[in-house]
Amino acid sequence: MTPPEGWLPRAPAWVACDVMRRPHENVATVLVDPRVLRDLELELAGLDLWVWQIATTPGCPDGPRLAFQVRRRLVEARRGAWDLAADWVAVWISFGDSWYFGAEPLPWSAHATLWDKLADFPDHTRYRLGLGGVPTDMVRRRTEV
Repeated sequence: MTPPEGWLPRAPAWVACDVMRRPHENVATVLVDPRVLRDLELELAGLDLWVWQIATTPGCPDGPRLAFQVRRRLVEARRGAWDLAADWVAVWISFGDSWYFGAEPLPWSAHATLWDKLADFPDHTRYRLGLGGVPTDMVRRRTEV
């Protein structure tokens, strides 16, 4: 029996895939009390850290839906501990150009600066330590806006 036209054999599972990761921006995903969102945004901007509301982020195909899903996933993962944040604003916080040095990875001092500043808002922010990545077209650096 001959295979159908256009059929290609599947590569064995042990074959390494030589694919580069899509370009991305490092971001922290944070739930922010809307009453302090503007204050937090202004404080972070002075440190070259940029707040992007997921619902209105340029380049995000369905921002409101994504914001809802992110918020729900974060709140439900804490099984009641973060229920007060169910109506808060889901944001990504990205790092400005001053934190990057060529192709070098984001320095730990950038992480520490962000976490220290968020710690100044303990009653108004909820987040997990650690960064995620979003496609560069969803969160541009401020020099590109």
